Formats: sequence, C-alpha cells, structure tokens
Amino acid sequence: MQQIKLKKGLDIPMCGAAALTIGSINRPTVYKIVPDHYAGLTPKLMVKEGDQVKAGSPLFHDKQFAELIVTSPVSGKVVEINRGERRKVMFIGIKADIKTDYVQFDLKQNVKDLLLQSGLWAYIKQRPYDCIAMPSKQPKAIFVSTFDTAPLAPDYGFVLAGKGNFIQAGINALSELAPVYVGLQHNNKTTDFAALKNCTLYSVEGPHPAGNVGVQINHVAPIAKGETVFTVNIQDLAIIGQFFTTGQVKQERLVALTGDMAFEPQYFRILPGTPASAITHCNVRKDMATRIICGNVLSGTQITEDESLCYRCNQVSILAEGTEKHEFMGWLLPRFNDFNAKTTDPAKFLDNGLWYWLFGPKQYNWDARVKGGRRAIIVSGEYEKVFPMDIYPEQLIKAMIAGNIDKMEQLGAYEVAPEDFALCEYICTSKLPVQAIVKEALTNLKKEIE
Repeated sequence: MQQIKLKKGLDIPMCGAAALTIGSINRPTVYKIVPDHYAGLTPKLMVKEGDQVKAGSPLFHDKQFAELIVTSPVSGKVVEINRGERRKVMFIGIKADIKTDYVQFDLKQNVKDLLLQSGLWAYIKQRPYDCIAMPSKQPKAIFVSTFDTAPLAPDYGFVLAGKGNFIQAGINALSELAPVYVGLQHNNKTTDFAALKNCTLYSVEGPHPAGNVGVQINHVAPIAKGETVFTVNIQDLAIIGQFFTTGQVKQERLVALTGDMAFEPQYFRILPGTPASAITHCNVRKDMATRIICGNVLSGTQITEDESLCYRCNQVSILAEGTEKHEFMGWLLPRFNDFNAKTTDPAKFLDNGLWYWLFGPKQYNWDARVKGGRRAIIVSGEYEKVFPMDIYPEQLIKAMIAGNIDKMEQLGAYEVAPEDFALCEYICTSKLPVQAIVKEALTNLKKEIE
C-alpha cells in the first residue's frame, strides 16, 4: 500500500465536536430542492405544480446534458416551484407522503445509464473545474477519501458503521467506469475501509488538508491537461452502493451538527431538501448572534435556518458572530485564549509546550470575525507552509486574479478546487477571499476551454 506523509498543513483545534450519538428531528412537511446546489448544472424542469412524484422520479435535467437528471428524494406532491429574477428556478417544494414510495429501477442496465437515470450521477464530481462530472468525459481514475481532517469533521467510521457492503457495492459499480483509488487515514482505528476490494488503497498521514481528495490526487495521480479525474465522497459512495444493491434511490444521510454554539452537538438523519431549522431548532444558543455554516468553518457556505441543506451536506457548523466582542488594541495582546498559526506567537508556544504537557491538546472557542481588512497582496510565502500540493499557490492565485489562462494551466489550475485553498485563505495576511477567487477562475476556465 502506498503511503503518503504530509508535513505541510495546519490542524485547527475547535470546541464542539459532535458526540457519537444520533439525535431525532421532526420530519419536515415540505422538502425544498435547490438547483443552485448542483454546481455546473443549468436546470430545465421536468415537473410542474400539482404533479405526484416518487422517490427517484426526475425533477429537472441539465440543459447541456439532457441525460443528466436530478431526482426526488421523497415521494409526494409538487406544491411549489419558486422562481426568481428572469424566471430562474430557486427551489422545488415537495410535500412528502407519510410513507415513502420508491421507483424500482432495473439493475440489468449498464452502470453509467443507471447513475444518470437515478439522479445519483450528481454525486460524482470531476477535476478539473470542481463541478458535477460531465457524462461525456472518460475519467482516468475515480478517487474516494475515507476520512476528513477539516475542523470538527464527521467521523466516517461512525457514520458508515454497518454499511461496508454498500461501500463495496459502490466501488464495484464505479470500477466499471474507471480504476478506483481509495485513501485511508494512516493508523486509522476503523478497519472496515482497509478491507475494501476491487480498488487501489493508499494511506495518508499528516495535518489538514490531508483528507482533501485533491491533495491525494496530487500525490497519487496528478492531472495533466486533457485528463479528467472523478471524485466521490465516501458517504455518497454508500448511497450509490445502496442503490446498486436495492434498485431504489435512498438518499438519507447522517449530518454532524458541530460547534460550541450548539447545545448538543451530535448526528442527525436528513434527506436532501431538509431545512437547516430541522436540526438547529432549539439546539442553538439564542443569547448571542450566531452563524450557521453548511459544511466546515473553512470551506462551508453560510446559510439561514430557513434555507435547505445541500444534498452533499455532511456537516453543519455553528459559530458565534463575535459582534458583541470589542477588544482595545487587541492586535498587541498575546491572545493566550486565541489560536494562532504563527509558530513565533508566545501563546502558540505555551499551548504546544506547558499546556499540552499538563492537559493535552487545547481546544478553542471561535467566532466569525475576520480580525483585519483587505489589503494588497503580501508576498510572504505563508501559503506554501499550509499547502501540501506540488503547486505554487501564490503564483497560481495571481494568475487567477489576472485571468491569465496560459499561466493558470502551467501552474496546475486543473488539479485544484476552492477547498484546497481554505487554509491559505485562513492564514492570509492580506485577507483575500482566496476560495472565491479560485471558484470564479475555474468557472471562467471551463467556459473558455469546454
């Protein structure tokens, strides 16, 4: 088994990890499917208000690839199709039946057709461009990471306990499209993933972003111009495997509610289209302003309680906004209760030394303050310290800002996704929205190249 050891990166200690328990929620009456959650897909509706649908029935398809469809996670009645400016579809509201009725698919068809017809193709992403995989592309490999190193990330050993047969079925199916590579965490206590077959296993050791599939691709099979690699989240792989076992589209997943602003951080079972309020209601502190993030605190998306969780959501993070805090000349203080990525900071020295020796790793309470303003790019080499890919991040970001496609190609734009630059954005002295820059650049690159 190939072993990858990363030295660059940064683990961010936070309070509020999810307990290994599954909480109960009130099942929503209406599920809202949001087309904007499906990156790179331009929707064309296949239903209208008043239609009855089953779990697995098509809701809309992509205008460019008509065979790429999105299906309903529940059975029920389409009660609302909400449109915005220029009649853009904002969401499709489905009033769910008490008992779910599923479409039964014939599994004798080929794998690609089944993934497209069931709507599960939307769970497959591609590099380059970090979007839903284009059905016309032939990948050279499919990568799956079985662990996540982001702050307060879900424990996939717990999430997928007892689903080893579904994961293996998913690998068996995807292996008909391309060779499958599965990344394991070095010295991981969970042994179920190490027993997977029909795939190439490799282990990864190191700080965040060791769990990012982009980092693993860069070390195992770098992407050259003209090549395509598919990626699948491990929990999405279990959903795909369950489909190829039962013939039914069952998109239920476990989501970790994390953060010190949650009263009981734990796991919840949800379906795509579930409002965030279903898991945050009565479980989030109301005595101060809070921020709800769909995803982790580094690369997630800020949402409100009324908005639906993304169909790929594995984690919801709750942070304090920090608007109530006011520090006099705070930049001069040693900040013993604040985490600092700089190794020269005295607080960092104490945390890694005396505190660690006495009490173990220190956990911090965080808020959403930026603690600084935008300024010109400072060439400091700080990105390279937390960026464990064979790419020059500062030069690539500058090329993306300038829109220089030739430079972007030479510097490795085909391999990256916004989440790979999350730590660069966190430590950036210039306070640049690095992930937004990368996302916009990849979108423009796709328009120019494809």
